[in-house]
Amino acid sequence: MELKIEDLHVEIEGKEIIKGLSLTIPQGQTHVIMGPNGSGKSTLAKAIMGHPHTKITAGDIKVDGKSIKEMTTDERARLGMFLQFQNPVEIEGVGFINFLHLASQSMGVKQGTTKDFMKDIKGKIQELKLSEDFIGRPLNMGFSGGEKKKSEVLQMSVLRPKIAILDEPDSGLDIDAIRQVSESVNKIAQTEKTGLLIITHYSRILSYIKPDFVHVMVNGKIVDEGGKELIEKLEKEGYDSYLKA
Repeated sequence: MELKIEDLHVEIEGKEIIKGLSLTIPQGQTHVIMGPNGSGKSTLAKAIMGHPHTKITAGDIKVDGKSIKEMTTDERARLGMFLQFQNPVEIEGVGFINFLHLASQSMGVKQGTTKDFMKDIKGKIQELKLSEDFIGRPLNMGFSGGEKKKSEVLQMSVLRPKIAILDEPDSGLDIDAIRQVSESVNKIAQTEKTGLLIITHYSRILSYIKPDFVHVMVNGKIVDEGGKELIEKLEKEGYDSYLKA
């Protein structure tokens, strides 16, 4: 699979947030978008997955050469796309395990028996250092910020997407949790050849997840691109030079 964004312009409530952005993410590559708060990173993630608050005014989003602009979010998910939310919502009355089971069925993921599915889930919970009482809890209800992020990574490991967008996967996590989440993301990416788009404004998670390409986003546009040397530059200089340009 290849995700291609072509000269994309996106509005929210009449205000243009994305101002002509182009980006190509093939399956199997890891891309990072870094930028200051308010640069449009989360809006880009929402637009890719078809969030109803985003309005594409120009440009296109394509998967394997075909536009997905008119597709609903669930249709995009069934293509093999996944979004890890910056702030996952709490859904009362929806059991976490039931949600995972139904979601994986709708995606056509082979599960084996119910016993096999539960064994797999318990193993993933242990890898992420989560409590087994996760199994009986409603989706994200009463979860800490770190637990919510781990929950999203657990969903990713079950659904096995071809392209995964991770919106600030390190926010709210301590050092140990960042390492645990990163190890799980790396394992999924390597096993499933998942293409990753990691959105962040800190470099700490990039000590564990090594990107193929780094993109700097400021004011709704990609203003610089490179490899890991760009991360080192941002650690030393910050975003000031881009903001002043």
